[in-house]
Amino acid sequence: MTDVDATDFAVVVYREDDRWEAEILPVALTGDLAGLIHALRQQPSLGGTVGLVSVGDDFFVAIRLLGDEVMVFLSDVTASVDWPLAGQVLEYLDIPIPDDEELDQVLPVGDMSIFSDLGLDEMELGAISGDLELYPDEMLLSIAGRLGFAPAFERALDAVG
Repeated sequence: MTDVDATDFAVVVYREDDRWEAEILPVALTGDLAGLIHALRQQPSLGGTVGLVSVGDDFFVAIRLLGDEVMVFLSDVTASVDWPLAGQVLEYLDIPIPDDEELDQVLPVGDMSIFSDLGLDEMELGAISGDLELYPDEMLLSIAGRLGFAPAFERALDAVG
């Protein structure tokens, strides 16, 4: 049910010496929210740490740590039915997994203002995550571009394969 393949990845993004840096995290973390948060805490950064996770062709998760604050965003609530990571995000956010009749449309959940202070407002994040023409990795690249770390993000992904 949760086969890890080439479309699954987790990236940590942080600022170092006024430059964005990005590194690939172990692919096993694409199914482990607590492990992701722990890995992000290991990367010190003055401006906080961002975790971006793409799972299959289905959804992405964005996590941002600022001090002790943990912000979490899930691009599609319906993914929680089939994917452990999406279910863990809903549990973390204290949101029930939707019933079958509630699964008729893609809806993001979590902290819609996760990147507002970096220049990506709630409406734009909602528009990107709701664009059914894009795969999750393309959505994350779009977000990375808007936030100013697309080159570092692409370098990290290129290092994988």
